[in-house]
Amino acid sequence: MGKPGDLFIGLMSGTSLDGIDAVVVRFGDSPMPELLASHQHPLPPELRQEMAALTCPGENELARMAAADVRMGRELAEAVRELLALAGIDAADVQAIGSHGQTLRHWPGGDTPTSLQIGDPNIVAERTGITTVADFRRRDMAAGGQGAPLVPAFHAAVFRHPEEPRAILNLGGIANLTLLPADPDAPVRGFDTGPGNALMDAWIARHRNRPHDAEGQWAASGKVRSDLLAALLADVYFRAPPPKSTGRDHFHLDWAARQWPKLDELLPADVMATFLELTAVSVRDALEAHAPETRRLLVCGGGVHNTRLLQRLQALLPGLPLESTARHGLDPDWVEAVAFAWLARERLAGRPGNLPSVTGAGRGVILGAIYPPAKSDTTWF
Repeated sequence: MGKPGDLFIGLMSGTSLDGIDAVVVRFGDSPMPELLASHQHPLPPELRQEMAALTCPGENELARMAAADVRMGRELAEAVRELLALAGIDAADVQAIGSHGQTLRHWPGGDTPTSLQIGDPNIVAERTGITTVADFRRRDMAAGGQGAPLVPAFHAAVFRHPEEPRAILNLGGIANLTLLPADPDAPVRGFDTGPGNALMDAWIARHRNRPHDAEGQWAASGKVRSDLLAALLADVYFRAPPPKSTGRDHFHLDWAARQWPKLDELLPADVMATFLELTAVSVRDALEAHAPETRRLLVCGGGVHNTRLLQRLQALLPGLPLESTARHGLDPDWVEAVAFAWLARERLAGRPGNLPSVTGAGRGVILGAIYPPAKSDTTWF
């Protein structure tokens, strides 16, 4: 399905819980889609707080999750309406919306692996009048995969280079790497390295009532506690081999307090500096262990604005160029939202959207469930 020049919308609400990223893109002959408009829709503070709380077990969580699912669906639909108004585009001209939803739990291991995203796509389709594709992760899990990360397939389509091995680092709430060999026959790999911004954002919210540490200034004022860093890095996740994926339900402030029970007795700025160093060191260690041949690291996600974090990454990876994805054709703030527009396009075209070499699935599978708008007579294959 689809033709050159088709318009798609991508919606992404990541582990940082900093709002809904919404984009409208045009797919044409070039591998790189054209970003026509972008918009970040802020979430009501009480909904953000509730979704953050729902990442961990709590009282009456099933009823609370159901209510949050409806509320998030309404916010996603409103984000689309605002985006279309900003872009001056009619909903009838959009082929589909790819909506990631908000992850509450991600449990890829054990006998019953699953992943839960909320933001009812029925509401999105009904309120926007646009075909909506959602629930991207669980089909990969049904095929034996981790259900994440899914964006590496998009990274491979737009950032792979035939003359140099590259890595793409997404610094969201959780940090993840995509490893892109220059050899077109070599498999793409990718995995979550551990916390990205999640611990830092939660810590500054607790101590300074701010959503994030602008440019990493507070972290830069503290000193890294090597004893705390070693305790945090002792978590078995960092040593586990790929394929692997994780989320806020693993890496959160209660997790940090379990690793270091006297966390609140330390200087808050020192804890912040150590959380930042944890992100940088875990990325460095992952690259050295799994892709030492990397010749260029492209960075995207909200963490690209954390100057201190990028400085530490560069210091830990001397000689490896660190560049924003903007230098390669795509604004780093919108890469993941564009990726879910791309995944919606792949779903309507009937093409697999996962990479078994990344997720560990037994085969490539078509990702996402389709929610048609009212009076739709479209058939998907």
